[in-house]
Amino acid sequence: MRHIAIVGSGPAGYYTAEAALKQWKDDVRVDIFDSSPVPFGLIRTGVAPDHQSIKSVARRYETTALSDNVHFVGNVMVGRDISIDELRDLYDAVVLATGAPNDRKLGLPGEDLPNVFGSAAFVGWYNGHPQFAEIHPDFSHDTAVIVGNGNVALDVARILAKSGEEFEGSDIVAHALSALEGAHIRRIVILGRRGPHQVTMTPKELGELARLARACPRVDPADLPPLAQDAALDAGMRKTMGHLRSFAMAGGSANDNADEGADEGATIVCPDRDIAIEFDFFAAPRAILGTDRVEGVEVERTRLVDGKAVGTGETYHIPAGIVIACIGYQTSRIPDVPYDEQGGRFANVEGRIKPGLYCVGWARRGPTGTIGTNRPDGFAIVERIDADLGPAGGTGKPGRPGFEALAETRGIDFVKFTEWQKIDEAEVANARHGAPREKFVEVDRMIAKAHPSVQDS
Repeated sequence: MRHIAIVGSGPAGYYTAEAALKQWKDDVRVDIFDSSPVPFGLIRTGVAPDHQSIKSVARRYETTALSDNVHFVGNVMVGRDISIDELRDLYDAVVLATGAPNDRKLGLPGEDLPNVFGSAAFVGWYNGHPQFAEIHPDFSHDTAVIVGNGNVALDVARILAKSGEEFEGSDIVAHALSALEGAHIRRIVILGRRGPHQVTMTPKELGELARLARACPRVDPADLPPLAQDAALDAGMRKTMGHLRSFAMAGGSANDNADEGADEGATIVCPDRDIAIEFDFFAAPRAILGTDRVEGVEVERTRLVDGKAVGTGETYHIPAGIVIACIGYQTSRIPDVPYDEQGGRFANVEGRIKPGLYCVGWARRGPTGTIGTNRPDGFAIVERIDADLGPAGGTGKPGRPGFEALAETRGIDFVKFTEWQKIDEAEVANARHGAPREKFVEVDRMIAKAHPSVQDS
């Protein structure tokens, strides 16, 4: 019998568990550990609350989770409640699938001012992550600046721009919805160091900006490259450029670059919209301005040299009351696990960290790829583990019974999947009208729902 421990219950973790079941069938026991009492990782706290169709992938993970050979072990922090070496003593293989939940720093003066947030914190706030439920963003200023040119930047801009009615059907948490409904933001500036051809935004997410009820996306036509240059792009990027060109037309000063190619993105008409979403390309932030809180951003104009953004020396200021940096993520460090500082991930060779210890997903690759990218990654790491274990399979380690004995000794109050289902039922029952659930944002309340008899005693 093989005993496998997976640390992290997001997509990478559950795809790895699925692969283990297919590889070894009844000859494997998989325990999926998570520091949270609830499973599914970024599906719950990273995917935008108005993207419910993406969140539905959790139903696939639930099928794996309910297998007799797979157990969820929530509310257990590896490195605090149990060490990596202890897990390695208990299991034949330990797979780190912890993702990349920490923000990369801007590295700019002033980034520690109040009301400057990384996207992990800000997205966690509106998604109900307990770690970020109390950050209290201030939306009293009329301008927000978002740094970054990827899909997370689009998510943040869209959430800031939506009206209360547009959150119908989403699972945005109540404290965030209330704060956003009272926001005074009328201008959202998205800064990108390079140009339109270098964005990592996808056409679907860009297209959503065109359908907002009270906001209008805008691009300066002068920032667009000649239309003929779009021909060298792949099909997805051509669609992305079609949207950006249509946004330039919406600004009311369309030129030859903007009014052609509109078939790739619907023409946007923005009469009497309350909020402008401005794409500011060739713009690198150099400092966050302010004394007691953020008051603006100093920006330097850039130009492309061999594909890299190079400063021109021309600077300007954008007055702003909130800044959100969407520039990437890093994997959390775990004691006694080698770490790649530059990559922001665990140091590994094709997923192997050291004997018996592996990593998968963003913890292996860094924060790249989609949710689906983690599936082949999970299957590949299981094949590697199978080769390392050899035909004998298990090594006689105790697996879950050994962990449960240790947990009882230490008083670790872990949460099983069936207990998570009690939390799930309570969140669904507490949902406001039109919402799928109202998430608990305090761990204590989650535990109270998971273990009601313990709380009552």
